[in-house]
Amino acid sequence: MNTNTKKPLPAWLPLIVGALLVVQFAGLGAWQISRGLEKRADRAAFSDETGFAAWQDGMDVRPFQRLKATGRYDNDHQFLLENIIVNSRYGYYVLTPLIGEKNEPVLLVNRGWIEKSGAGVDASLLTIKTTRTTVRGRAGSLPRAGYKMGDAIDLASDWPKRAVYPDSDEIAAALGVPVQPFVLLMDHEEEYGFLRQWVPTEFGPGKHFGYAFQWFAMAVVLAALLTWNYRKKRFQS
Repeated sequence: MNTNTKKPLPAWLPLIVGALLVVQFAGLGAWQISRGLEKRADRAAFSDETGFAAWQDGMDVRPFQRLKATGRYDNDHQFLLENIIVNSRYGYYVLTPLIGEKNEPVLLVNRGWIEKSGAGVDASLLTIKTTRTTVRGRAGSLPRAGYKMGDAIDLASDWPKRAVYPDSDEIAAALGVPVQPFVLLMDHEEEYGFLRQWVPTEFGPGKHFGYAFQWFAMAVVLAALLTWNYRKKRFQS
């Protein structure tokens, strides 16, 4: 006689698991809505055409805020951010430190995109005047990769250093000085820049709202099925 028969699962277990899934789906829908609202705010900020605010160290900065900063370019310590694709072509973003007042973290200025060639980058193309100057642009950030392997910057390499999706800490380590928490995206009318097509992310708020609708719809359908199944069992008992 077989005494190892398995006990049936408790009747309430599928209901609890289903309820947890409903909560999770609803939470994902709420998260997508919040991301969509953030993207909508970013696009509104990007469309803001008010004047350039004079930036100072420690000033609160909004995404894509139009700013003007004063300092001296560090011509000898520039970065080439690799794996940047523009119009289906590979190239680099040219990142140049702007040195402000003494003891201030340096401000990284993204001067735009240059195409990658087999001969490499002619360092003379990156040369920029080092006298004190004012540069205009928008508050931005370093490009980010979904996943990267190894060191972003070879600290032993010569300048300009090539970098693969570095963060601000890695940039600061290479420079040996702290850096500001944002990057200035050089305005397209400024001198000494390259190709500049600054736009908010292509993954706009509409897609986030669409995903939110899908998650909420899944939550509603699952909740309806759980309710129907619960009532059916009650009538049968």
